[in-house]
Amino acid sequence: MSAGLTQRRRNVGGNSNDFTEYDDNAPKSAGAADDANVDFSGSPNGSGGGQVQHERDELDDDDNNGKGGKSKKLTLFEEILLLGYKDNEGRLSFWNDNISYVLRGTILVELSLRNRINVVKEPRKRPFAERLIEVTDERLTGEVLLDEALRYIKTEVDSIGNWVDLLSGETWNLAKIGYQLKQVRERIAKGLVDKGVLRTDRVNYVFFDLPAHPLVDVKIKEDIVQRAVDCLLGRGPPPNRRTVAMVCAAYAANVLENALVGLSHAQREAAFQKADELLQEHANYSDKVKNAGTTEVMAGVFNVYAKMDSIL
Repeated sequence: MSAGLTQRRRNVGGNSNDFTEYDDNAPKSAGAADDANVDFSGSPNGSGGGQVQHERDELDDDDNNGKGGKSKKLTLFEEILLLGYKDNEGRLSFWNDNISYVLRGTILVELSLRNRINVVKEPRKRPFAERLIEVTDERLTGEVLLDEALRYIKTEVDSIGNWVDLLSGETWNLAKIGYQLKQVRERIAKGLVDKGVLRTDRVNYVFFDLPAHPLVDVKIKEDIVQRAVDCLLGRGPPPNRRTVAMVCAAYAANVLENALVGLSHAQREAAFQKADELLQEHANYSDKVKNAGTTEVMAGVFNVYAKMDSIL
C-alpha cells in the first residue's frame, strides 16, 4: 500500500436522491413506463454500420419520483462534483484534499450499480476493502470515465481498495501507474457541460486565467440537495441505494456541508451524525443494507471512505 494512502487512511471517530439514476439492477415500479425498447444506436435500422454501439443504461423508473418524464441522467460522480462546486465561480474549493480520491471510489460504485463489476467469489471471505473485483459485463456504458476504468479492471484482478488507489495514481508500482485516471474533475465538468448542466467560462486570477464551469441548470442541483436533505433528516420514503451512496460519498469528500446550508445548526449536526451512521452501517454490510440493495463492491468502497482521515 502506498505511503500516500497510509497517511490518508486513518480510523477516525464519530466527529467526523434519485432523479437521475442508471441502475441495471433496481426493481421497476408497477405501472412505470417501459423504456427497454429505446434504440440508442443512432442508426435508423439499429444496425450501426459496423460501428461500436454504446449501451446507454436507462433511467430507473423508481427514481422518477412520480414526476413523469425523464431528467438529465447524471452519474454518481457528477452529483458529487456538483455538490462540491461553487455555483457562481464554477470551481471546487482549493482546500478540498479528499474529493479527487472519493471520485475514484464513486466510479467503482457506479460500475457496480450498473452491474458491470462484482467481487470475486472466494471460499474465505476477506475484509470488504480487500475483496477482489472482476468485470462481469464488458458492455460499454457510453460514459468515458466508466469505460476507461472498466477497461483497466478487465486487465487485472485486484482488491477494491487497491483499485481506488490505482485509479487515483497512489502507487509505487511503476508497472501499474498507467491505471491512473487523469484530470478526472475537469473531465467530469466537461461532461456536465455537454449535458447542459454547467457552462464553460474563464476566470482571471491576476497573472493567469483558469477554466471555470458555472452552474446553468439550477433545478438539477436543487434536486440533488433536496434528496440529500430528505435522506439525512428522514423525510419521505426510505432512500434508495444510489441516494445513500451519494450521501456517503459527499460526506467522505467533505462536500456534504454545501447541501446543508439552509438548515439550522441542530439540523446540520443531526444530518452529519446520520451521514456517519449511514457510512458505517453500509460499510459493515449488515443484512439490512444487503436487503436494501447495497452491493459488496459498494461496501468495500464505503470501508475505504470510513478509514479516510480528515472527514469533518
